[in-house]
Amino acid sequence: MSTGNKKILAMIMAGGKGTRLYPLTKERAKPAVPFGGKYRIIDFVLTNLVNSGINSIYVLTQFKAQSLMEHMKDGWRFGSLLKDQFVTIVPAQMRTGEEWYQGTADAIYQNLNLIKRFNPDIVAIFGADHIYRMNIRQMIDFHVDNNADATVSAMPMPLDEASDFGVIQVDKVLKVKGFQEKPKNPSPMPEDPEKALISMGNYLFNADFLIDILEEDAKKDTDHDFGKTILPGIYETSRLFAYDFMKNDIPGVDEREKGYWRDVGTIKAYWEANMDLKKIDADFNLYNSLWPIRTASYGAPPAKFCYDKKGMRGSVINSVVAEGCIIRGAKVQDSVLGRNVHIHSNASIINSIIMDGVKIGEGCKINMAIIDKDVNISPGTEIGYNYEEDKRKYFMDEESSIVVIPKDE
Repeated sequence: MSTGNKKILAMIMAGGKGTRLYPLTKERAKPAVPFGGKYRIIDFVLTNLVNSGINSIYVLTQFKAQSLMEHMKDGWRFGSLLKDQFVTIVPAQMRTGEEWYQGTADAIYQNLNLIKRFNPDIVAIFGADHIYRMNIRQMIDFHVDNNADATVSAMPMPLDEASDFGVIQVDKVLKVKGFQEKPKNPSPMPEDPEKALISMGNYLFNADFLIDILEEDAKKDTDHDFGKTILPGIYETSRLFAYDFMKNDIPGVDEREKGYWRDVGTIKAYWEANMDLKKIDADFNLYNSLWPIRTASYGAPPAKFCYDKKGMRGSVINSVVAEGCIIRGAKVQDSVLGRNVHIHSNASIINSIIMDGVKIGEGCKINMAIIDKDVNISPGTEIGYNYEEDKRKYFMDEESSIVVIPKDE
């Protein structure tokens, strides 16, 4: 069934504190954290919506939203001629009381006025925290074809890994039969006993149905959260389905990338997802022109790798380098560099993420580090070669031993 005549409103949940990504979230919301050299995390869900032809988008913010708002202004403005094509930031307005959003469902409830005014057929509620490609129209088709009241996107995952996520129990036609929150023994999929379906935190709701259940939930003492209370409370009495993300087809995506979805909620996961980009046969291909990742453009000059004054050659191996970078007689390997990074003579950058505007002095040795925007690293600095000294001098992620240098150092 064609869903082209359905009126779709998207609402992106972009208000998370991102405490596990600290100190990258010290001054910014998690969706505003830079990723992959020139993007922000939120660019991936926005790209998926726009590439899917969904152009009516509210972005709900809450904590430390200034950086996110500036990025949206620079990169995600539509023209003003068509009133149904917009990407609009919606700060937390405390319309129903003096409290911040109490959960994901409460965030939507506090903005029901936007839904009622737009009067859509379907509301797409998506998170802003993940790296993936998805044709959301295919999920909408599934939702409509199954005459669903609500649909949650789900990812098949090996049973031994699914225990870290919310698991969805389904029947053979993917109608939801139950939920398990981080279970020790996840229920397998009916068609694949070695895998379970985990929730990706993205939802479709028929608009009238959504309004009714949120107004009812607001009267109760609950967590006011889609994953914790709303979906577990409706599956027995409504048509709630799970959409299998592995069945989503994207032009230009090969078998290596099919089903790629990363939650970048920790320093280790964030670093690993960036490292997924650097190989020629990368797990996530930034160079797919059939489904381009969209972001703000700042008009920086091309990157340049050059000899220094002593004739030492700059080299870059297995790395992603954004525009405006100058690598002068230095070595960069297995790393991701943001815009306008300057690396001076005889420096070595390995297994690291270097964000926009960083200056790395002569003779520096940096390994397994994340350096935030506009930091100046003094000549001769070594990071990633002496565990005890690094732990004493810098912020070190306990899980991964990755050193993170925040913006103000």
